Amino acid sequence: MTENVNVLDSSIGFIMGVTYRKISSLFQHRLKEYDITPEQWSVLYQIARAEGLIQKVIAGRSGKDKPTTTRILDHLEGKGLIYKEAGTNDRRAFLVYITAKGTTLIQETTPIEQQLIKDIKQCVSEEEYNVLVELLLRINNFATELTDRE
Repeated sequence: MTENVNVLDSSIGFIMGVTYRKISSLFQHRLKEYDITPEQWSVLYQIARAEGLIQKVIAGRSGKDKPTTTRILDHLEGKGLIYKEAGTNDRRAFLVYITAKGTTLIQETTPIEQQLIKDIKQCVSEEEYNVLVELLLRINNFATELTDRE
């Protein structure tokens, strides 16, 4: 049993998962008064960055699968933060836009996300942080390649 614990302690997937959950929990706590989850926030943030995207692109940019993105978009629409319009080329695909309420929410909450990053950076140097991000992106891209092969 001790061996398994040691294997997990050095497993990058396990460490990243635990770290992600802790950071996400912090972000969720800080967003509580805005009635939005970190998952919803990340999708809304992508829509705010580039309006008129289709669901597939939003899913890719926010790192979520299509069913999860659909559910989140429905929640955001129900909260009056986004609206959808039918696409001109493909009536099955819809374009997603942010509302004024959504824009205000992103403007008010982006500093919360930025402060969270600043807080997390307290335990590493700027150079270490940049290297970590570079390595995580490289691992992410490689994991995507492996997934595409299987």
